[in-house]
Amino acid sequence: MKAPSIRTRRILSLWLPRLPTDRLKRRFSGHDGAPDDTRPCVVVGKLNNALQITALNDVAAKNGLEAGLPLANARAVCPDVQVFDADEAADAKLLADIADWCDRFTPLVALDPPHGLLLDISGCAHLFGGEAAMLRMVCAALHRQGFIVNAAIASTPACARTMTRAVQSCIVPDGGEERAVGSLPVFALGADDAITRGLRRAGLKTIGDVASRAPHEITARFGAAFTGLLQQALGQADAPISPRKPLPDFMVEKRFAEPVATDTVIASILSGLARMLVTAMEKQGKGARRLEASFFRTDGAVRTIMVDAGQPVTKTNVIDRLFRERLDALADPLDPGFGFDLIRLSASRVEIVVQEQRDFDTRSQDNDDVAALVDRLAARLGSRRVVVHLPQDTHIPERAEIAAPAQQYLASASVAEWPERAEGEPPLRPLRMFERPEVIDVPFAAVPDGPPRRFTWRRATHAVVRVEGPERIAMEWWKREEAALTRDYFRVEDAEGLRFWIYRDGLYGSELIDEKGKPIEPKWFVHGLFG
Repeated sequence: MKAPSIRTRRILSLWLPRLPTDRLKRRFSGHDGAPDDTRPCVVVGKLNNALQITALNDVAAKNGLEAGLPLANARAVCPDVQVFDADEAADAKLLADIADWCDRFTPLVALDPPHGLLLDISGCAHLFGGEAAMLRMVCAALHRQGFIVNAAIASTPACARTMTRAVQSCIVPDGGEERAVGSLPVFALGADDAITRGLRRAGLKTIGDVASRAPHEITARFGAAFTGLLQQALGQADAPISPRKPLPDFMVEKRFAEPVATDTVIASILSGLARMLVTAMEKQGKGARRLEASFFRTDGAVRTIMVDAGQPVTKTNVIDRLFRERLDALADPLDPGFGFDLIRLSASRVEIVVQEQRDFDTRSQDNDDVAALVDRLAARLGSRRVVVHLPQDTHIPERAEIAAPAQQYLASASVAEWPERAEGEPPLRPLRMFERPEVIDVPFAAVPDGPPRRFTWRRATHAVVRVEGPERIAMEWWKREEAALTRDYFRVEDAEGLRFWIYRDGLYGSELIDEKGKPIEPKWFVHGLFG
């Protein structure tokens, strides 16, 4: 007698066998040249230097066409067939959009390419009236969106996937996988065509026939991967799915019997969800560093808005302000269409909130205000556009500092130590430094260490009247594979009062020589501007 199973995981498999033709129908709906439900329609791609059918509609299948058939043969069978070019990228995007829509049922949604999805519905089916009601709900919603879909629920992904290929909308009880798939044809397993043909030639036409053979016989003939697939379909083994998105740490949502569409109502709902989220995080002493608001439209479209915070967020008004800034700054405004029937707020990254003892020093409050300002600017402009500069342990001018996202490095920037400027002395480095030094034309300069008397930059000639330098900077040879020339920097001022930071690349006599030992002309660059 078989021991009772203690497995509780349940997988919902969705298969959209006509996804490419369904996509074409949705795209060209109401336009000339759209796929006609009464005519055979095929999607073709170039395989082995020939156009072959990669997808087709039900009418084409009823006329004897099938995937893999050359287009020339298809035209001979059905002269009036409609032909469309394959677009795998568009099909993949559509499948990803459907997966986004499926997030309303469970956050654990995995792609099962090319035309399938796997949903881990363990522990959440009762929220939709049970597994049978949930299966009907998902299929009916996808049918309304114009998709042909088949679904099955089982305890292993392989079993659920196998059932969708051969049985219409079924639920396999836990422990009943072997009985459910035993009578199905071997092609339902989804193995390679070569393996399927080999099984048929061996007289193994059903999965039960294959399962009746010893595992080592199947492995020796068809490989260990196929044996593993067979055992998973029979419920004798299991394999995890790979969800598209990691499970958020905290998540709250609200569903609506009547869709909501006005900005005021949406803002009010977000505020209410923020209070619920803060309460849930507060119980565990957590604060949110990344927040995501997902808006599910009634037509299946999903829009997700994400904001980051430099410090753990523990207040509702802060969450409201961040999302308000983000929504106001969207280049593509939030379009409710016919309304949202589900709004979800999740904290995808959280941190432990450390309580700090505050004194009468106002600097702590100032730091909090600066962090809040950085968060608001990042929400409106983007986190990569709000930066702080951090000093680096190098004397190479262009590497002496880096720009880092302010939200992550604000604390480091507040305690960073920069070289102090000598009182009463001009700055050693220009206020404006170029990302890449620009070449200047120097007709002549004093040798070996003198500055130029005049130079041309951006088609303008500058006569040098004052000079400070040189400041010699050798490159970091221990960090470079190729030899780099030493630089002699000069702070120069022209007759009009403009001050430049220029340098000569290389030293006379030792570096500025060719392979034969003859001197070569140096190159001069302007690296920045003072004032």
